[in-house]
Amino acid sequence: MKKHYKWDLQKISGIIDRLRAPDGCMWDREQKKEDVARYLIEEAYEVLDAIDGESPEDLKEELGDLLFQVLFLAKISEEAGEFDISDVIKEISEKMIRRHPHVFGEKKVKNVEEIKSNWKDIKIHAEGKTDKDDSIFYGIPHSMPSLLMAKKITEKASKAGFDWENTEGVIEKVEEEIEELKVAIHSKNEEQIKDEIGDIFFTLVNLSRFIKVNPEDALRSTIKKFVKRFSFIEAKLKEQGKSLSQSSLKEMDDLWDQSKNKEI
Repeated sequence: MKKHYKWDLQKISGIIDRLRAPDGCMWDREQKKEDVARYLIEEAYEVLDAIDGESPEDLKEELGDLLFQVLFLAKISEEAGEFDISDVIKEISEKMIRRHPHVFGEKKVKNVEEIKSNWKDIKIHAEGKTDKDDSIFYGIPHSMPSLLMAKKITEKASKAGFDWENTEGVIEKVEEEIEELKVAIHSKNEEQIKDEIGDIFFTLVNLSRFIKVNPEDALRSTIKKFVKRFSFIEAKLKEQGKSLSQSSLKEMDDLWDQSKNKEI
């Protein structure tokens, strides 16, 4: 049986209307677009955490929180006389139909690459979304996480023909950047050290792209692994009646190795 999404949307929209009403919630009434933007980003990351945790209940809750921020932002725009959530839904619906002519039209495609090519052609020719100043980097959000932004930028540069010929060349560049960092550290030039650290990160993103690894996913996975292993250290020390400050580096290193052997 088809669910009545329209009724559900009306219900949550009514809740937001009540919160923003003159006699509603003082805090909610004070929120501006800039405020909601921060919560929007936070909620998006919590959705990612829920996906990583593989809990349908957590994902359902976090998607709800994210949806609430989207609807709340649309409400602020509605109050400013700009647009409302119906306009948002109408525009994205039309866009998705327009950009999928192989599904909603008569267009024939053979593979995913043709779908991507059609998508780009539609953006440029049907929607008139040409790159400003002919820059290949137009359209990359400045507020994206740095690793994802670097990935997007290097992908576009690669498509323009500005790239290494093979993975070995990128690895050599990583090694070169590390040597330059060593020189910068020796010189104690803080600005140069910062630049060289940035160069290493950027080159590692290129290396990730070459070996088809998403750098953001890779780093998130390593962070998650580090937290688990360090939590193991904390738990074991607590069993011994010790705190981190009361333990030596060797003790913590030994416990770290134990956590690795346990494949934590």
